[in-house]
Amino acid sequence: MQRRSIPLLCLTLLSMTGLATAASAPPAGHVTGVGGIFFKAKDPKALAAWYRDVLGMPVEAWGGAALRYDAPKHPPALAWNAFPASTKYFEPSSSGLMIDYAVDDMDALLARLQSRHVTVLKRDDNDPNGRFAWILDPEGNKVELWQPKP
Repeated sequence: MQRRSIPLLCLTLLSMTGLATAASAPPAGHVTGVGGIFFKAKDPKALAAWYRDVLGMPVEAWGGAALRYDAPKHPPALAWNAFPASTKYFEPSSSGLMIDYAVDDMDALLARLQSRHVTVLKRDDNDPNGRFAWILDPEGNKVELWQPKP
């Protein structure tokens, strides 16, 4: 069983525990966070509908979703990590991208996935960082679902 990459969780965990304090403020002209995630899809409307209907993503009329950091139970930080090109962590997807979505109730979401005949590739309810499950979206992108520990 391949474990999650330590660097992937470091940013989130340090921020959540209050340990991520900088010795000095960074200089002007630096990244402050992720403003959006954009990717190509063979059928963007169908894929957006799948994310809305199956994962409960709040897809809006313009075709995307505004995911708020201040939503109840949402972690206070977003982890960013570049994996080596040789990683097998994204398999069985051949995509070079995997998005980890924070979820509020893993059991409810997994029940919805089962009712929609979505295969859960793997599940881990015993990770020290919370509960995880992995699926593929209709275009073959691996999706990581994460319910942080309370």
